[in-house]
Amino acid sequence: MGAAMVVNVCVLRSGGEYGPEHVQWLARQVPGIVCLSDVDVPGIEVVPLEYNWPGWWSKTELFSGSIAGDLMFYDLDTVVLKPLEMPDRTTVLRDFCKPSRMGSGLMYIAEQDKDVVWNAWLEDPTGHMARCGRRGDQMFLDRYIGSAQKWQDIAAVYSYKEHCRTGLPADAVVVCHHGKPRPWQVDKPWIPKLF
Repeated sequence: MGAAMVVNVCVLRSGGEYGPEHVQWLARQVPGIVCLSDVDVPGIEVVPLEYNWPGWWSKTELFSGSIAGDLMFYDLDTVVLKPLEMPDRTTVLRDFCKPSRMGSGLMYIAEQDKDVVWNAWLEDPTGHMARCGRRGDQMFLDRYIGSAQKWQDIAAVYSYKEHCRTGLPADAVVVCHHGKPRPWQVDKPWIPKLF
């Protein structure tokens, strides 16, 4: 299936609601995960963020080449119940609420697709951020990798809000907690505790 070199990765930009403890929480589910960050995360390999783009815009650095190889990206509020089988090409989420759009909370980024995204981003980061507004990185990325294969078509990836409030689907591999509640705000036996 997937490429020989796949790096599990997450992104932490300081100053928001997420901290090193959320990276450590995810790392207990995805051992060996690497974090792109502007702060140290005890026990986790950190690759420094090179730019000062705010919040979710730091995710664009996944495409910079600072981490070589194919990347398996997880948002920090992802519950990983079983290891994903790696695809053989770039794979993104179908937005759970607006299926015509892509979601960026779970992405397999093939090495060969990084340059086109990164070069387009570097042409006008400030303009991209202004034009995309609250839709954020997903609106920008949709233009370049939005037509990629979707996780929901190849794996049992669910939304907590859309699919899991009344129970966990038996085949669930990954549950995405996009928005509130965050996983550590929910008391379910299948969600790891934060501490």
